[in-house]
Amino acid sequence: MRPKTGGGTGLSVIRQPAKRNHWLFSVDPQNYHWDTLFVKGKEMWRGGGTRPDVLRQLKQVRRGDRVLCYHAAPERSLYALAEVTRDPYPDPHEEKGKSTAYVADLRAIERLPRQVNLAELRANSALRKVKFLKNFRLIISPVSDEEYQEILRMAGIIATPGMPLP
Repeated sequence: MRPKTGGGTGLSVIRQPAKRNHWLFSVDPQNYHWDTLFVKGKEMWRGGGTRPDVLRQLKQVRRGDRVLCYHAAPERSLYALAEVTRDPYPDPHEEKGKSTAYVADLRAIERLPRQVNLAELRANSALRKVKFLKNFRLIISPVSDEEYQEILRMAGIIATPGMPLP
């Protein structure tokens, strides 16, 4: 079999994979516990609600992005890693036209070897620009590549040469 070619040039087109973004999703563990995601393996995440700031962030989330799963009070710690398996879409459980709620499908990757609490995150100077640490009432917060790697290091996940981070 011959590879598909673009135009009549005889050259195949190789597309670069889209850049993976990283997010921190925060939930109240009394309403939803991240263990639920690990029991089911994958799930429709409905924790965003209808707040405009949350919807703005959620609409930027894309399939393949990584999510740091955070438990709010009383635990206040990073708990696990997940992957977005579908771009956000309107909540199918809401009446059509009645709600602006969006949801995202998540797949469990792994529980962190060591939970990282809010005080530790705030004490790390490499994380001083993380929006969530400035306003921990945020439900969804973007995290840069460097911040993501630092958080994984704090949780006990170290990059191995030649092996990508989860």
